Amino acid sequence: MTWSGARAFSPLAVIVIAVLVGAVVLLQYEPTPGRPRLGAPLPEFELSDLMGVPHHSAALAGQVVFLNFWASWCAPCREEAPALERLYMELQDEGLVIWAVSIDASAAENEILAFRDEFGLSFPIFIDPEKELYRRLGATGVPESFLIDAEGHLVEHFIGPRSWDDPRYARAIRRLLTAAAGEQDG
Repeated sequence: MTWSGARAFSPLAVIVIAVLVGAVVLLQYEPTPGRPRLGAPLPEFELSDLMGVPHHSAALAGQVVFLNFWASWCAPCREEAPALERLYMELQDEGLVIWAVSIDASAAENEILAFRDEFGLSFPIFIDPEKELYRRLGATGVPESFLIDAEGHLVEHFIGPRSWDDPRYARAIRRLLTAAAGEQDG
């Protein structure tokens, strides 16, 4: 038998088959267990600061939080650090909280401090050397950031470096800060 006698699939049949295959794949998709989705509450956690003092996520209640995972050896982290500091300087008085979380090994304290000092970072730095929170949030690289609203819900997930000087980021964060202030007033 030759192909010349066989009937070809019509374009509509190909589209229908592709849609059905896609639907089956989506229905079978299961997110990483325990990995929060946007809109989900931030899981409880505890991180230590550079002095070894533990800080619990409950301390963040009612605040807009920018959680940034980074590492001292990460070139893109070095690129975005100055802009992240400028974003913090612009919005800290309006209530923005930044928790920068290093995933460096626990023995890398000098590298973490050198990174902080090189870029004049004034926001708090925490360490997650075992990458516990990093994994729980489903992070896969650095830099990777999560924006959390005042109710403790994940509202944005940024993968890779960003130019935090772009006014769109400050506007989006200000909307969250304004909503949080309105909740506190009401």
